[in-house]
Amino acid sequence: MTGAIIEVSGVSKSFGGVRANADISMSVEKGGITGLIGPNGSGKTTLFNSIVGYHPIDSGSIRFANREISGMAVPEIARLGLLRTFQQTRIYGAMNCVENMLVSLPHRKMSIRDAFRRNSTEDRERAETLLEFVGLYRKRLLRAGSLSFGQQKLLEFAMALMNEPEALLLDEPTAGINPTLINGLIDRLRLANAEFGITLFIIEHNMRVIMNMADTIYCLAHGRMLASGAPEEIQHDQRVVNAYLGAH
Repeated sequence: MTGAIIEVSGVSKSFGGVRANADISMSVEKGGITGLIGPNGSGKTTLFNSIVGYHPIDSGSIRFANREISGMAVPEIARLGLLRTFQQTRIYGAMNCVENMLVSLPHRKMSIRDAFRRNSTEDRERAETLLEFVGLYRKRLLRAGSLSFGQQKLLEFAMALMNEPEALLLDEPTAGINPTLINGLIDRLRLANAEFGITLFIIEHNMRVIMNMADTIYCLAHGRMLASGAPEEIQHDQRVVNAYLGAH
């Protein structure tokens, strides 16, 4: 695993006696696109939350860039360059898009009021450049709450990019998005991976999307690792077909 940027080894996590993750081991290759699939309730989001520090794990090890992070808090992990987005967007609906970008910087130890008080021409220029990258430049001064759900997801993606992450975990990025926006989002994810070198680790239920994007796919079922491999291997793995793809 010399090329791994995220290494999960023997990770288990329980909630009230219910084991959400059981002895999970996997690696995410630096600079690649890795997929995570599985039925609802299979433990995918719990694993993401554990990796970025929202849930302390019960046992095992999580390493990022050869550093143990399983005992670290969310802000510490974010400052190392490991971020995540969510199924439901986390934006500031009353602020415009540029303001959302500016307050998303986790390494700024200041209040929101101070963030706007200081002269930050460089940050504003970067914010506008990234909003253009995701196709939201013309909406940069609109309230984020007025955007469509798909556009809000694009904004959240741009907010993550604002922090120059080494690796970005995306939880169902295409869920709830108008099909006409999905291809544009996929293109921007690929560009972020290719042009910025950001490692992407993606939970996705849209099988067409993840099979066409990912280099490697992991499949969870009942909190355990069921299978892993290249997309074509996963598509033809009978265990995955039985557990997730709906074969009878």
